[in-house]
Amino acid sequence: MKITDILARGGPCISFEFFPPKTPEGEAALMRTIEALKPLGPGFVSVTRTGAKPREAPVELVTRIRALGIEAAAHVTCIEASRDELAAHYDLIQARGIENVVAIRGDRPSDPQFRQPPDGFRYAVDMIRYVRARGHELCLVGGGHPEGHPDCRDLELNIRHLQMKVDAGLDAVITQLFYDNADYFAFVERARRAGIGVPLIPGIMPITNVPQIERITALSGNQIPAALRVALERARDDEDAALDVGVEWATRQCAELLRSGAPGIHFYTLNKSPATRAIFENLGAEGLVGTPAPRLATPSAIR
Repeated sequence: MKITDILARGGPCISFEFFPPKTPEGEAALMRTIEALKPLGPGFVSVTRTGAKPREAPVELVTRIRALGIEAAAHVTCIEASRDELAAHYDLIQARGIENVVAIRGDRPSDPQFRQPPDGFRYAVDMIRYVRARGHELCLVGGGHPEGHPDCRDLELNIRHLQMKVDAGLDAVITQLFYDNADYFAFVERARRAGIGVPLIPGIMPITNVPQIERITALSGNQIPAALRVALERARDDEDAALDVGVEWATRQCAELLRSGAPGIHFYTLNKSPATRAIFENLGAEGLVGTPAPRLATPSAIR
């Protein structure tokens, strides 16, 4: 089932993101994580690609997940692929019966000798146009950046880029992680003002480890609000306390997002289940999962 059809059912759609592990032991641990999260009834999951795994790895993992009765989307990046490689890859996706793709440019490889294939695509919008021109009837989901893309911090220009992707055939958007809901609400307002009408799903990465999230935000340029930074600093040397801080903050974020009408929550799980399960249970206790969401408003940021 296409993600747009899942979203059209009404009510918040909870989804999870995983990545293919490097080792067989990691793969076994990931399947245990997926089994642990399955009872939560995710609308879908997505599988990203890491540089350590071949392009086909997300497709293989998505195939296994769909066999468990969970809808799944494979990430496809274009920055390092030739046109023929992408054509073959999308053919593989369709041959496996996969209906959903997260179509993104991907991170530029750190190798200073890297050069893009001359017949490849520089941006995701070019790949989206190519996929639509080839007649693939896939649900294409793209990335959105409430705080601006790392390569472009101009927020209005980011919206124009997003509009180009939607015009090219993008069906829905999952945002990059953020920790201040005001950034998401402002992003939605800019997008709707520009005429972008596709679903804009907020992406949430629960904090479970202080050094790890500091590394991630340093690379992505995402900001950690002052109140959250203070709480994390207090818990720096206590992993259990840091997990508690992350779960509490993310629960408050998700509760406000859902009460304000976000179409769902996409959790960046980092292949682990405890924090996501705890947040989901907290939201369930507040009656926020499994019920229709109200119309989107623009409340104040979490304090």
